[in-house]
Amino acid sequence: MADQEPMSIWTRPERHERSGPGRRPGYSREQITRTAVRIADAEGLEAATMRRIACDLGTGAMSLYRYVPRRDDLSDLMIDLVMGEIELPDGPSGDWRSDLTLLAWRIRAAGLRHPWLIGLLTSRPTLGPHLLRVHEFALAAFDRMGLDIDDITGFVGMVDDYIHSAIRREIGWLEEASRTGLDPERWKRDYMGPYVRQVVESGAFPLFSRSVVESRTAHLAPDERFRHGLDRILDAVAALVPTLRSR
Repeated sequence: MADQEPMSIWTRPERHERSGPGRRPGYSREQITRTAVRIADAEGLEAATMRRIACDLGTGAMSLYRYVPRRDDLSDLMIDLVMGEIELPDGPSGDWRSDLTLLAWRIRAAGLRHPWLIGLLTSRPTLGPHLLRVHEFALAAFDRMGLDIDDITGFVGMVDDYIHSAIRREIGWLEEASRTGLDPERWKRDYMGPYVRQVVESGAFPLFSRSVVESRTAHLAPDERFRHGLDRILDAVAALVPTLRSR
C-alpha cells in the first residue's frame, strides 16, 4: 500500500489535493467508506476490498490509497460511519436504566442492519468520533450515581459485552438459517430439532435437556430474548450500585 505508517486515521488530515486549477479531488474518505459499507452489507466484509471499491467508483485501487492508506483505516472508517447512524439524545435523561436500554436497542438495530459490524468492532480497538459519542453517552448515564470512574467503566464494559455477544449470536443463527435456505424457526425445528431430541432422549446431558424443554427463554423471539438478557444485566448493575457507593 502507499503508506504503511502506524498512525491512526483520526490523526491524519484528509487530503484535498487539486489535480488542476480549480479542480477538487475526485474522491473523499466518506465516499470511499460509504461504498465499502454498501458492499459489505450486500456481500459480506470480505468483499469490501480496495480493488472492489475502486471498481464500483470507476477508478484504480492505487488512487484510493491517497485517501485511505491502510485496510485498518478502512475498517475504522466503516465502523465509525455506521456508529454515526445511532441517534441519541444530546445527554442522558437522568434515568440510567432507561438511557442504557435506549442505547442497547439502537446498537442492536445498527448491528442487524450491518451484520459485519459487531465482529469488526470487537476485533480491534478503535476510537472514531461517532463511536466516542456513543461511548460517552453510556458513561454519562452512570455519572450521577456516585460511582468512581473504575466502576463506571466496568459497568459500561459489562453492558457492552452483553449487547455485542447477543447481537453476534442472533446474527449467527440468522446466517446459519440462510445457508440452509430455511427461516430461523424452521432451521431450529427441522435442521437442529431431530438432533436435539436425540440428545434429550439420551439422558446424557440432563441440565441441557432442561434448558431446552423447560426453559421459557429458550423459546423466546429474538427481540424478547434480547430484552430479557438486557434486563438481567441491568438488574445486576442496580443490585451492585448501593454496595459500591458505600465503600
